[in-house]
Amino acid sequence: MIREIITYPNKLLRTKSKDVEVFNEELHTLLDDMYETMISAKGVGLAAIQVAVPLNILIINIPNEEDIQDKNELIEAINPKITHKDGVQVYQEGCLSVPGYYEDITRANHIIVEYFNRFGEKQVMETEGFLAVAWQHEMEHLEGHVFIENLSFTKRQKFEKEWKRKLKEKK
Repeated sequence: MIREIITYPNKLLRTKSKDVEVFNEELHTLLDDMYETMISAKGVGLAAIQVAVPLNILIINIPNEEDIQDKNELIEAINPKITHKDGVQVYQEGCLSVPGYYEDITRANHIIVEYFNRFGEKQVMETEGFLAVAWQHEMEHLEGHVFIENLSFTKRQKFEKEWKRKLKEKK
């Protein structure tokens, strides 16, 4: 089922998500819904809070060389924690909760993440580049943050002004 993606400045996006304690059918349904929602919105990652569920759950599905998002490559991460990060990279990011806005964001280039899969089995992933960016972006959502908070003061002010104007035009 495709769920509604909440957008900035919805206050729910500022909610710190809670750890998942039960790995059951309800969790599997949420993960399946999140995948359908992310694919229909043409995203590469989605945190549960973006569909108004404040749990430490995220999914990532990076397109392959043919620009296809292979479901076999889907990462479903429950209660993820970054245990190591180093290096620096700048990547132009966008967000399904801030549609139509893109900006260069500085992140760690190399990370190691520990998490659980949908069956409660512990996983460890070491990655770099775009996948590391996606992990860090989605994990910020779990902490109640949106990528625009990484902007400089001036860029953030400009964004807020443009965003408010855009929201008024929609009404």
